[in-house]
Amino acid sequence: MDTKSNPTENLADANSENRNLSEVKGSSRRSFVKKSAMAFMAGSILPQFSAKSYANIMGANERINVSVMGVNSRGNALAQNFAAQNNASVIHICDVDSRAITNCLIALKERQTVEAKPYKDFRKSLESQDVDAFVIAAPDHWHAPASLIALEAGKHVYVEKPCSHNPNEGEMLVEAAKKYGKVVQMGNQRRSWPNVMSGIQAVKEGAIGRVYYGKGWYTNNRASIGIGKETPIPDWLDWELWQGPAPRKKYKDNIVHYNWHWLWHWGTGEALNNGTHMVDLLRWGMEVDYPTQVSSNGGRFRYDDDWETPDTQIINLDFGDNQTMSWEGRSCNGKPVEGSSVGVVFYGENGSLLIPSGNSYTQFDLDGKIVKAVENTEIIDARNKSNPAEKLDALHIQNMFNAIKNDGKLHSDVDSGHKSTLLVQLGNIAQRVGRSIKTNPKNGHIIKDKEAQKLWSRDYEKGWEMKL
Repeated sequence: MDTKSNPTENLADANSENRNLSEVKGSSRRSFVKKSAMAFMAGSILPQFSAKSYANIMGANERINVSVMGVNSRGNALAQNFAAQNNASVIHICDVDSRAITNCLIALKERQTVEAKPYKDFRKSLESQDVDAFVIAAPDHWHAPASLIALEAGKHVYVEKPCSHNPNEGEMLVEAAKKYGKVVQMGNQRRSWPNVMSGIQAVKEGAIGRVYYGKGWYTNNRASIGIGKETPIPDWLDWELWQGPAPRKKYKDNIVHYNWHWLWHWGTGEALNNGTHMVDLLRWGMEVDYPTQVSSNGGRFRYDDDWETPDTQIINLDFGDNQTMSWEGRSCNGKPVEGSSVGVVFYGENGSLLIPSGNSYTQFDLDGKIVKAVENTEIIDARNKSNPAEKLDALHIQNMFNAIKNDGKLHSDVDSGHKSTLLVQLGNIAQRVGRSIKTNPKNGHIIKDKEAQKLWSRDYEKGWEMKL
């Protein structure tokens, strides 16, 4: 990508020094961070100290310096979570919405003493040698392009799910991670939740016998987004930079923030917004990679408005070795499945295993009798759009830090993240062409369907193309 196009002004004075930052610069400081042998364990904060005061005890040079892109909602929560870690400091926040920057700066003051620098253009942040890791919580059309720019700048990357807007971007991101040799963690945080990990391990070890079917779901009661009107761009928003790699469209008053999820140009629908999490658990437990056939049924049924992606959708994926999985999304009817708004069930020859919204699982025999129940230890609100499980998500952050500092194994590296993202992307492609699609079980590529293959990638605004 051409990182020199569309320059915007840095909100902070680039020449000013932040007295709270480490004085160790460049590669020598990053080398020190990687070599430091800090023990990492969730809940290791001493009881007499708050997260903020404990972080102050730690040497600044031992922390990983983080920049966060997109801090309006989920990004604000992520920035606070990274700042609360005793081995990290959020030194930059980046957003095209000046209001989001103001709100995030206020929130960060409760989590750390370091004063973060604000940037409108995230590329200015990436020019800094002080930044070790880049966190991406901007809209979906930014996930892969911003990750690539960060990797090119020599940064480790934490990218929220989905890791890409389309399959071609996902494949490019996998190659980029190899090329630049940096840690790339996707934000499917359940991969680091202890009881979820135990439940998946039980499935893999044969607790319910050979698994042949997995079912996932997500339900909610989302309101209509109405019919958008072309209005002047608000003075708090850089609409040009918000669009970034996406071909230009006129500003409408019902896109920013959040409703872009339901517009194909920028978003990926409920399937990738929440389905990615559940399909990832299914793929993980069933130990499958790429399907042989994908179908999808549904549509925008509840309201007559600008919403383009399905509000009701069932994706079916067939794999070799007699295995299949499905994902049900209901954006506008929140009746739970198995007593939970979100979850998965594995069905095997000897029983089933349920992982609901929280950090728990229940194993059943073939008659539905409970064999084993592992209870939730944290309160989780799966429908909270910004911060459903902060303490548990911190485990995912620490897993990334361990990979950066100690070459530990990532729970959700970009290759794994891409495979799970691809499954629901293929579901959306099948939905859009209106038929089942055949896929290559070796790489997930679409077979003999030119119309569907056109949706494997996207068009970009000139100068913003992803290039390796």
